[in-house]
Amino acid sequence: MKNNKVILTAAITGAVHVSSMSPYLPIAPEDIVAQAVGAARAGAAVVHLHARDPKTGEPSSDLKLMRQMVSAIKEECDVIICITTGASQMMTVQERLSVVPDMKPELASCNAGSMNFVLAGLVPQLTDDAPAWEKKYLGGTYDNVFANTYQGLDTYIHTMQENGTIPEFEVYDAGMINNIAYFKKQGILKCPIYLQFVMGVQGGLPASVDNLVFLRGTAEKQLDEFNWSCAAAGRHQFPMITAAMAMGGNARVGLEDNLYIRPRVLAKSNAEQIQAAAAAAHILGREVATAEEARAILKLKGADRVNF
Repeated sequence: MKNNKVILTAAITGAVHVSSMSPYLPIAPEDIVAQAVGAARAGAAVVHLHARDPKTGEPSSDLKLMRQMVSAIKEECDVIICITTGASQMMTVQERLSVVPDMKPELASCNAGSMNFVLAGLVPQLTDDAPAWEKKYLGGTYDNVFANTYQGLDTYIHTMQENGTIPEFEVYDAGMINNIAYFKKQGILKCPIYLQFVMGVQGGLPASVDNLVFLRGTAEKQLDEFNWSCAAAGRHQFPMITAAMAMGGNARVGLEDNLYIRPRVLAKSNAEQIQAAAAAAHILGREVATAEEARAILKLKGADRVNF
């Protein structure tokens, strides 16, 4: 194991789950901030942020909302703020990417290829009084492609590197590693490589230890040097992140990926999931990295060089 430190990420709210599924999913900016700070104090070195329309709960690309949140979090703690550029698969590249030149974060997500990202299976979980947009949004993914073309990836990578932002490549299937390797070989991707293996999404690679080993092995063959982490959807979250930490990788938990802390028991906060991940890390003999240690591992520019 190259580094005994494990970087824990909390994905605070995302653009998958909707408020009618859990009363604990943060929607309002102040609630997202509070849960991000709580997760940081529980051991998260990184918080991964999406914005939501505070009135409806819909995913939002509003830069004012995001700036309000990241500024408030930065005032409260020293956590690394990873801002999404996948705010919603229904948004344009311009909407999704606008946050990077505006705020110049240390870290931002970068979806590494196009895919069917299907959320329609969540529709039966909606309550009868759920807002109409929830069913339309989730159901609409059944006939939609989450587009991340080579031209789009080229734009993302150039924009991030120009602003000193390290891409956190979201890898949903092995072919996406080939995409990253292409940009590295072409000399377009010049910054340190950080991979987030996202498993168990309908349309992506199923969540299993065999598949996680396959992803890591493929990356080792295609990329010279990289850091990696694992996230997994729903009930797969804790088994997969525990396997990842046992393999020497990092781990992401959070209400974006899984609303539960154990079967049929809703997690009351992102901090609760981070505490559970930290406990698993300690059992495995891993030490939880501080934000400053994570910055050194991932070769980030530092919180003093962001634009918020």
